[in-house]
Amino acid sequence: MSISNAQLYRYRVVDVFTDRPLEGNALAVFPDASGIDDATMQKIAKELNLSETTFVVPATRSDCAVGVRIFTPARELPFAGHPTIGTSFVLIDEDRVSSNAERFVLEEKVGPVPIRVDKSERPLIWLRTPPISEGATFDREICAHVLGLDTSDLLQITPQLMSAGNPTLFIALKDKDAVDRAWLDSHGAAVLKERYRRPMCVFVFSPTAHGAYSRMFAPDYGITEDPATGSSTGPLAVFMMRHGLVSGAAGTRFVSEQGSKMGHRSILHVHVFGERGASGIDVGGHVTPIAHATMSL
Repeated sequence: MSISNAQLYRYRVVDVFTDRPLEGNALAVFPDASGIDDATMQKIAKELNLSETTFVVPATRSDCAVGVRIFTPARELPFAGHPTIGTSFVLIDEDRVSSNAERFVLEEKVGPVPIRVDKSERPLIWLRTPPISEGATFDREICAHVLGLDTSDLLQITPQLMSAGNPTLFIALKDKDAVDRAWLDSHGAAVLKERYRRPMCVFVFSPTAHGAYSRMFAPDYGITEDPATGSSTGPLAVFMMRHGLVSGAAGTRFVSEQGSKMGHRSILHVHVFGERGASGIDVGGHVTPIAHATMSL
């Protein structure tokens, strides 16, 4: 196809979970993806090579404003946090939902995802974490080994798989230094998959005075390291509350700092509703617009 006959698709790039440009987690958003088929969406995500790329499509449910498809460079996801927050920002900014709207719902593969907006000069956008499920526990020594750490670098807490749509293994470390020294390559991921034979994320963190200092590795998803992982932050809150690393009282708020080791510092806000999140867990953040672009296909 010649360039003159190419179909043009507009997209935005925004940095999510930050109020500073070139920090946080970058996201590409195609505000009108009608006419782009699934295979092409995956190719676009691989071409852009960001943690995720989203495609806004018509909703199939009357209670949802739009549908959102989410792709990593390697696969489609049923739900993800920074794509949900970033896409919500673009929808508000382009009047796809009312700029005065404080609540709306996005349709994702996981189901309806409620959004609320704290209005200010720079809005804080929140998503409601989908239902969280618990999975297998993992041996501390094996987890330390695949991360290139000593077992003494881990807290005396059994690592466990939890999921709000994307299975994530949570490993609690003693301090920020241990978090910064951790690393997971494809070989280490293969060792963990002997216990769990499906793709998963590996989330390491240390408790801090304000919440958690975190990193996340996902070689199974084509993501060496993710600067901010909103889909894992709701389950992180449950894991921390269960093990007494943060208060489980209704109304508890804290932050997870992620991506700092990569030079993409991200701040993910957590708001707990009900005792230990029984009434829901919201994850929120700021969004900074970076670029407008057009792709020729």
